[in-house]
Amino acid sequence: MTLDQLRIFIAVAEREHITHAAAALNMTQSAVSAAITALETRHGVTLFDRIGRSIVLNQTGRVFLKEAVAVVARAKAAETALTDLAGLMRGELSIMASQTIAGYWLPDMLAAYRKLYPGITLDIRIGNTRQVAAAVEAGEAELGLVEGRVEHALLSTRVVATDDMVIVVAAGQPWAAHRTVDARDFRDVAWVLREKGSGTRSAFEQLLGAVNMDVTMLDIAMVLPGNEAVIGAVEAGVGATLISRSVASSKLRARLLREVAYPTMPRPFYLLHHRERYRSKAADAFVSLAEARV
Repeated sequence: MTLDQLRIFIAVAEREHITHAAAALNMTQSAVSAAITALETRHGVTLFDRIGRSIVLNQTGRVFLKEAVAVVARAKAAETALTDLAGLMRGELSIMASQTIAGYWLPDMLAAYRKLYPGITLDIRIGNTRQVAAAVEAGEAELGLVEGRVEHALLSTRVVATDDMVIVVAAGQPWAAHRTVDARDFRDVAWVLREKGSGTRSAFEQLLGAVNMDVTMLDIAMVLPGNEAVIGAVEAGVGATLISRSVASSKLRARLLREVAYPTMPRPFYLLHHRERYRSKAADAFVSLAEARV
């Protein structure tokens, strides 16, 4: 069994499609098929069910996928450790960030980092807080950046920035006129929320918890999986939302949205790293840069 076979298996398993996996790996379809067949034949197992012209990962394949991902992650960590000997002249840093951070805080950080370490390749992915934590735990991302607090024994967390949260409504909505509201007024409007697992959703739930309320007491008009979708729905007059000021700033300046006066707590941005995994010098350099800006 080779690392290349494992990487090919993971690509096919994630997509359940030979052609798509081959394209992602920049390989021929026949080479990918041959690698999967060799893996199954060598070990006397079937990892995929062939149903018509489709392939579906079976139970054996699902069990093996977890092990394959872990092995490839460890191999990548070993390669990273050796690359460090080059003293940050080359290497790779994988970061996964939640949407607000990726869209509004991270770009300046990446530009500054790239200027200092041009030989480091940056692999950046985006997900919600729950997805970022899972990726760091699995070794799929070396560093994570999230808005929500993560309680996990294997993940270390440190604050690298803070974010101002605001309640906003469309310019034509009733709350836009008087601007100041009380928690008792929350039941009088519809709300547009981010999905569960996002830092923005967690911040809203904490806001409600502070006044002994929860989302089941409110009129939830929509739950959407992205900041831009939420802002678009609010601008269209669907309802109110709690969102990062940085996300809403352009709409507020254009007076397409109105900020409602209600006391909110700034939320921290957290940097995540696995306590038991090797942390590369490239990651150390990013952490130092982030901490210098706190």
